[in-house]
Amino acid sequence: MKLPILYCMSWPERQETPWRRLNLAEIGQLTFSSPNTSKYPCMELAYSAGRSGGTMPAVLNAANEEAVSQFLEEKIHFLDIPKSIEIACEKHKDDLQQNPSLDEILLVDKWAREYVQEQVKRKY
Repeated sequence: MKLPILYCMSWPERQETPWRRLNLAEIGQLTFSSPNTSKYPCMELAYSAGRSGGTMPAVLNAANEEAVSQFLEEKIHFLDIPKSIEIACEKHKDDLQQNPSLDEILLVDKWAREYVQEQVKRKY
């Protein structure tokens, strides 16, 4: 991740680094495993929002962005981020819209952000 972060922070320029180029043939073998959803609960929330479709991914994204913002402002703890996302997605289930228009997506985005803010003020 060092290189993508460096590219992002130095864009549009490229900085020289002492790092060697990645050579997959040298590595020889890569091993993958299933994600640990108990350790990373937002992963399962994202999968669930994707399966629900419609406006749910927009709600998940907006709730995540707002929860992270609340965390950075030290209004919630880090482990409250997935809780905030889950609460917003649960509340939105009854209002889920399949095949939403752009206006509908923007409305649920605004709603989710405000909902997370409201929940943080009420301390859930």
